Amino acid sequence: MTEVFIYDHVRTPRGRGKKDGSLHEVPSVRLAAKTLEAIRDRNGLDTKTVDDIIMGCVDPVMDAGAVIPKAAAFEAGYSTHAPGIQISRFCASGLDAVNLAAGKISQGADDIVISGGVESMSRVGLGMSGGAWFMDPSVNFPAYFMPQGVSADLIATKYGFSRDDVDAYAVESQKRAANAWEKGYFKNSVIPVTDQNGLTILAHDEHMRPGTDMQALASLNPSFQMPGEMGGFEAVGIQAHPEVERINYVHHAGNSSGIVDGAAAVLLGSKAGGETMGLKPRGRIKAFANIGSDPALMLTGPVDVTEKLLKRTGMQLSDIDLFELNEAFAAVVLRYMQAFDISHDRMNVNGGAIAMGHPLGATGAMILGTVLDELERRDLNTALVTLCIGAGMGTATVVERV
Repeated sequence: MTEVFIYDHVRTPRGRGKKDGSLHEVPSVRLAAKTLEAIRDRNGLDTKTVDDIIMGCVDPVMDAGAVIPKAAAFEAGYSTHAPGIQISRFCASGLDAVNLAAGKISQGADDIVISGGVESMSRVGLGMSGGAWFMDPSVNFPAYFMPQGVSADLIATKYGFSRDDVDAYAVESQKRAANAWEKGYFKNSVIPVTDQNGLTILAHDEHMRPGTDMQALASLNPSFQMPGEMGGFEAVGIQAHPEVERINYVHHAGNSSGIVDGAAAVLLGSKAGGETMGLKPRGRIKAFANIGSDPALMLTGPVDVTEKLLKRTGMQLSDIDLFELNEAFAAVVLRYMQAFDISHDRMNVNGGAIAMGHPLGATGAMILGTVLDELERRDLNTALVTLCIGAGMGTATVVERV
């Protein structure tokens, strides 16, 4: 099969996902277009050669609907030869867009593909596209449906993570993200979002709270106790996992991923495609996998898909230099490190979504780019990128530095 190379990646800053957030007035299509413009301009890309544009978007409705990557290509001034497709696998959509592109290139169907994702959560609210998973009893009964935060608290209870454990992880995420920004680790990948006059709207991740400490987090009430206890979802969790007598509610806004706006793009291609464009590869997609996992725990899919991917590739955990796991909730990362006995100095070394936020459809592509930059900075070779997913799934990708 054809080798698949990463030639470049960019992302926007993450804007606070509320009406007072800096990116609220920027439609999803414009956020996506900004990344397409940057990929083209940074690489001198002839957009007639782009075989496809694949973007994740979890809620592709309202101004995020109607095949947003194709719409963004129009706005970015791409050749009409460049097609587009949007996909959704909930939180892993951006990484699955990369994997789908890699699969097409590896089979010789395409030579140059731009993948990534976009989500404007301040404009298109979480869950706006609806769905049978949480609305149709014939689906949500066998799926043990519950809010993700209740599942995160179920994980924390089942695997023994205390409120102090999850809060301490969150504090460290904020410190690492602040350090990465201060030292310029993101400067080559984050592109400012500008208005029509070229004035900068946002150039820095807006959700961060670098002064966060244990005392500040201790003042926050658990966010998911009411739906768990009053909404009956704790009973659902205990029915699925009767070894848990009651759920200990430990997650809140400070140790869960932030709701934000943002977009990302990754330029992928074959060796021949890159040579035609005069591009130098930075990384290689070695392998990827998806899996279904426990629907009640819901967020432990990264453990299961990592086991599947390592078995399929014949790799060992020791072959992986860095791990990047989306910080949907602190307990998700703590469980992953516990399951594989991974030290924190190899995991999310520049912070994650607890500090910087989680623009659902874009996050997977963002963290792939983050870890590739870090492999280069540290002169390391191999990283594993993974995300937990609603309804109990997992996606993972192994990337090698070239």
